[in-house]
Amino acid sequence: MNKTRLAIVSTHPIQYYAPVFRALAESAEVQPKVFYTWSQAAQGTQFDPGFGTSVSWDIPLLQGYEYEFVPNVSRKPGTERFMGIRNPGLANAIASWNPQALLVYGWNLHSHLQIMRRMKGHVPVYFRGDSTLLDHRPPLRRLARRAVLHWVYRHIDTAIAVGSNNADYFAWCGVPRQRIAVAPHSVDTRRFADYQQGYDERAAAWRRELGIGERDLAVVYAGKLSPTKDLALLVEAFKQLRVPAHLVLFGNGELEAELKARAQGRGNIHFMPFQNQAAMPAVYRVGDLFILPSRGETWGLGLNEAMACGRAIIASSKVGAARDLVREGVNGWTFESGSIGALVQTLETALGCGREVLHSMGAEAARIAGRWSTEASAAAIAAIVSSRHGGGADLASAAGQGIRPCAES
Repeated sequence: MNKTRLAIVSTHPIQYYAPVFRALAESAEVQPKVFYTWSQAAQGTQFDPGFGTSVSWDIPLLQGYEYEFVPNVSRKPGTERFMGIRNPGLANAIASWNPQALLVYGWNLHSHLQIMRRMKGHVPVYFRGDSTLLDHRPPLRRLARRAVLHWVYRHIDTAIAVGSNNADYFAWCGVPRQRIAVAPHSVDTRRFADYQQGYDERAAAWRRELGIGERDLAVVYAGKLSPTKDLALLVEAFKQLRVPAHLVLFGNGELEAELKARAQGRGNIHFMPFQNQAAMPAVYRVGDLFILPSRGETWGLGLNEAMACGRAIIASSKVGAARDLVREGVNGWTFESGSIGALVQTLETALGCGREVLHSMGAEAARIAGRWSTEASAAAIAAIVSSRHGGGADLASAAGQGIRPCAES
């Protein structure tokens, strides 16, 4: 069987995508080559405005697949602005490799939109993104946005959605349902589930360092300390809890000082600095629960990671992944975004289950996470591209409404 030559356009090596590219390279159906458009990122370090510092990931992101950094000539290179990615040589670089299909990650950068327009009609053009309709916009802005997106997605053949909310978004943008395929948004579940790397021991050491007893309940958040994560709501909710528990916030960001001021004098609210990728499996194991209270999150891959580590989860209704990943009272809960009353109630329901039930729910979370793995994502993308029509992976069933009781142990 001849492999389909798949050119992939992405900005720079990303910890969530590189494992998928490696798995695609091992598939029997496609032969991928990744064309990175932010050539300045080839050094491996980029400034992350959310963390407020330069970040260099400590796991290999350029191994196991073919790639090329295409020179970016933007005067202000980066992914925060449309003209931050300009690659005059991108079309020629891709054409010289002679692909049979093109997969583009993200359209809102100059070169990415241009290559979609240029290649449409010459090879099948696939698009990968994770946008949703969960954000509320004024009606006029919403109509204007929809008109622009209708035009943008005329330049693709198939949208490869990451989940249910993303699939609905593509349909709203005018992509016919038969041209929307699904390949699950994923993390390297094997790495996070690996119990041979001493992650439990490191997590236990962190708990002792923070003064969290062996039988104490703990909730973990890990990520940027930024306004969209709604961590002020989380801190205030913890101050109202009637169930004894600890909150551990891993990360840095613009709201760090404010959050610490809100938590001052609370011995059960702890702050830990940003941890690189190699340490993240231990980070999630510090808690009995992982929480993502964001007021806007297209997906929220921290949920995938926490589940792969065997942890139950709580997510707000504005987290795109919640619809697919959360099964109420089985592996976690959702709450109405922005409602402190709903968050307190959800936390008290979850923590009231106790450690044994929460860890049992975590085992179910790990089982569900396996369906959203690197291997599952790569297999779905390979099948979609090689068959040149939709299909993709089955989605988890949508969660029910409201707070349901804990699963039985």
